[in-house]
Amino acid sequence: MAVEDEIQFERDGNVARVWLNRPWKKNCVTVPILQRLDEIITEVDKDPELRVLVLRGRGGTFCSGFDLDSLQAEYIGSSTAMDVAVISAKVCDRLYSMNTPSVAVLEGYVTAGGFELMISCDFAIAADDAKIGDFHMRRGLFGGAGPIYRVPRMIGIRKTKELMLTGKLLSGVQAADFDLINACAPAEKLDETVEEFISHLTDKSPFQMRITKMTIDRSLDADIHSLMVMEHLAVGVTLNSQDAAEGVAAFLEKREPKWTGR
Repeated sequence: MAVEDEIQFERDGNVARVWLNRPWKKNCVTVPILQRLDEIITEVDKDPELRVLVLRGRGGTFCSGFDLDSLQAEYIGSSTAMDVAVISAKVCDRLYSMNTPSVAVLEGYVTAGGFELMISCDFAIAADDAKIGDFHMRRGLFGGAGPIYRVPRMIGIRKTKELMLTGKLLSGVQAADFDLINACAPAEKLDETVEEFISHLTDKSPFQMRITKMTIDRSLDADIHSLMVMEHLAVGVTLNSQDAAEGVAAFLEKREPKWTGR
């Protein structure tokens, strides 16, 4: 099967829908799949019509991690062992840092590399009965694409240790209580919940979405005074944008804004 069949990219109006499509292997990923995801991220960010990326898996499961057959054959005990971490981390960081907001839709297993993809998305919405966790500890492995620097920023050190050192799996309901995801819903209402959630992203200024997302992503990485300088610059850039002028004019004229993304 070609990699384009194993990770599918669909345009649905202003929504980019990306599907992992290896349900017979619980949508585990390989290096070619991650490299294709990297290409999709670039394509989405270049398309002014696309306002949000939705990442999910076919067959009722999100992603169970990296393909262990591939890991054993190509990386374990090899001089290339670190390569898989470097590649995975770069792609996950591209997902995290992309201009377009991303939403992970979680069903079934969300473990190991799948967990790393989930924490690299801006938002996550889960089915109540999803099975979510880092999981690497159960296989004597170490997650190489974000758990030690993304998860503590989301849920704190103690809960991160609880999740990573025990290898436990959380349901969607428990993950929401952990502040690991944004929302959960019964399986039969998951699609409805996702569409309602993304509707609040697709109707906003893409220019301002990019500026705000970029600055929030840096908000825990610098001191307050440096962040104030970044904030001042962001305001200056914003007030010289077409979308800011349109947003203010639309409010004063009591009409819906027409965003240009500039």
